[in-house]
Amino acid sequence: MLMMNMKNRLVFMIVLLFGAIFTVGNTEPIEDKQILLDFIEKIPHSRVINWHMSYSACSNWTGVTCDHNRSSVIALRLPAVSLEGQIPPNTLSRLSNLQILSLRSNRLSGPFPSDFYNLTNLTALHLQCNGLSGPLPSNLSFWNNLSVLNLSNNGFNGSISSSISSLTHLTVLSLANNSISGEIPDFSPASLQVLDLSNNNLTGSVPRSLARFPSSAFFGNNLVPESLSLPTVSPNTPSKKSKLSETAILGIIIGGCVLVLGLLGLLMIIRVSKKEGVQRTDKTKKKDKGSEKLRSTSQRETGSLVFFEGSSLAFNLEDLFRASAEVLGKGTSGTTYKAALEDSSAVVVKRLQGVHVPRREFEQQMEIVGKTVHENVVPLRAYYYSKDEKLMVYDYFNQGSVSSMLHAKRGANRTPLDWDSRLRIVIGAARGIAHIHTQANGKFVHGNIKASNTFLNDQRYGCVSDMGLAAVMSPTAGPAIRSGGEYRAPEITDTKKVYQASDVYSFGVLVFELLTGKSPNHATCSNEAVHLVRWVQSVVHEEWTAEVFDVELLRYPNIEEEMVEMLQIGMQCVAKSPEQRPKMADVAKLVENIRTGEQGR
Repeated sequence: MLMMNMKNRLVFMIVLLFGAIFTVGNTEPIEDKQILLDFIEKIPHSRVINWHMSYSACSNWTGVTCDHNRSSVIALRLPAVSLEGQIPPNTLSRLSNLQILSLRSNRLSGPFPSDFYNLTNLTALHLQCNGLSGPLPSNLSFWNNLSVLNLSNNGFNGSISSSISSLTHLTVLSLANNSISGEIPDFSPASLQVLDLSNNNLTGSVPRSLARFPSSAFFGNNLVPESLSLPTVSPNTPSKKSKLSETAILGIIIGGCVLVLGLLGLLMIIRVSKKEGVQRTDKTKKKDKGSEKLRSTSQRETGSLVFFEGSSLAFNLEDLFRASAEVLGKGTSGTTYKAALEDSSAVVVKRLQGVHVPRREFEQQMEIVGKTVHENVVPLRAYYYSKDEKLMVYDYFNQGSVSSMLHAKRGANRTPLDWDSRLRIVIGAARGIAHIHTQANGKFVHGNIKASNTFLNDQRYGCVSDMGLAAVMSPTAGPAIRSGGEYRAPEITDTKKVYQASDVYSFGVLVFELLTGKSPNHATCSNEAVHLVRWVQSVVHEEWTAEVFDVELLRYPNIEEEMVEMLQIGMQCVAKSPEQRPKMADVAKLVENIRTGEQGR
């Protein structure tokens, strides 16, 4: 009998233990699930969202993340899912443990939800790129744990509350492209890394506490630069203005009138003398209908184009200068044209500027470039050198550059660059750069890697162009370097002194550009931070990796792991110290291994 009781107890304990394990393994935040269902039922949306009470919210619901106990929802990310109208009150605000909320890039409208003050555990709030309006939140002290606040690209007005100084953990603040007015409060937590207040109606001056941020953070406002602020005049100091006599003032006025009349007369003479030339120019423009000739910069060019072995092109310098030309782009190294030849073929001609090296040095560099043959490197077909003219001739890619594919006409009617295409671009570009680094006894450098210099080859893999120009360009330093965008590595202070590690950095920026859909040089609705590398690093550091990826990629299933792996490779490439960056050959292997089957291509 005793043995039977002990056996029954043991069975009971085992059943109880398994029941507890089963219960823990299937714990669901029932109350939070009902809140989310209440929210999605009340807000119009055109995309299907797989939220059902019978599914596990912690494992299967789109955009939902639970805590490790699966007892509550701590993150909700629904970017670009076509949510419309006002955020239903008394829904999301009841998620008491919510830490991250992202509803960016939808069609939300109405005022800022006042009940969001109940979300006291928020660390990140992303509401950018919607149609929200009305005043900004007046009291931010409820969110004392907030690290990221992005309300950019909406219609908010009113002023920035002084309570923003209570956000001592803030790392990212973007209020760009709204209608915010008033003065900027004097605040600047040590944690703040990214700031964007551009394109508003802010007045006054930039507080000294924010002077460490670039001027682009304040563009498009009515702010008074500190350098133009007037000095304070002591009441005891006599005004110098009173010492200017009426006679002197009258003399200044008369002198100014005489000067203006003289300038007007000179302008009339210039206009008459050039009238005939202007008329001829206008007739030429009408005749060309938007095109132009790739005319020589000097009266008479001598010499000939130098073609490389394997080129099937057959034209001479005169044919090139006669060809109708369309400007494709202008950069620090010169202007790039599409030249339409008489046989109906087209080539790309880069007219270099700022080249001041001797002919022999230029030719040696072109020989290396021309002999670099690889399926992921755009071949140099020919070049030309004279005192006044330096040209490089490439194949024409009618699909355009990766930059145009990625950024042109982003909107509802465009075909986005899908993930498979972006992966192939990265793999091809990595292979091409790795091959370039093997040239000249393993010392050659590309020097100008960016999306506008990357194209697709016949297999639709990335193919890099414009290699080796840094060695023949005039050295540039200081602000001129920074004006070239965010592709250049931080150690570059002279455009002629580039390194293979600098190419790795530039490649990392290209990876970020393809992952985020953001251009390093422009602030758009999708680009809330001007400095792409800093923005990506700050978001990843705060463990909000999902906020990095381009909303156009969210439509493709089962690619999250590949995108995260690509992001990790990009992070290695943009390490601040050149010694910490991997070699390009190793990078190529890493990106090839992202997807099974790419290694053998």
